[in-house]
Amino acid sequence: MEPKNSPDLMPAWIPATGHALRHAGIHFDAVRIIGILGEQVAYEVMQFTDFQAGPIVRSRIGERSMYFLLPPGSARAYRWPVGAEALVREGAAFVGVPAVRGLTYPLDWRSLPSPQVPFVDAELLFELLRQVVDDEIPAVR
Repeated sequence: MEPKNSPDLMPAWIPATGHALRHAGIHFDAVRIIGILGEQVAYEVMQFTDFQAGPIVRSRIGERSMYFLLPPGSARAYRWPVGAEALVREGAAFVGVPAVRGLTYPLDWRSLPSPQVPFVDAELLFELLRQVVDDEIPAVR
């Protein structure tokens, strides 16, 4: 299924082909959530936003993580629960970013950015993650 967004409208940090590493904290902060928790939180964020969640990258290797891309400088405002890791400018944290089309394995887009929603809302992500971790939102089965 082709993404609805044209590659011409995508941010410059999205590669034209394949995938590329981007230093966290430059173009975006990222929150990595591993495994089924990441899948659940991605589902909740997408459902809450009527599938206009902003950029969420899925990695299909190892522990299969979700990377939620937030506005630069926004991730450090929150104390992320166990199972979530904020990737910010300090340190050597890199995030793999896939192209919009073509072969991008082992990365793909769970949700693309758009001109209207260039990033995942940090406050919304934090709140939905907290609710999932605290079992206030039942797991999707």
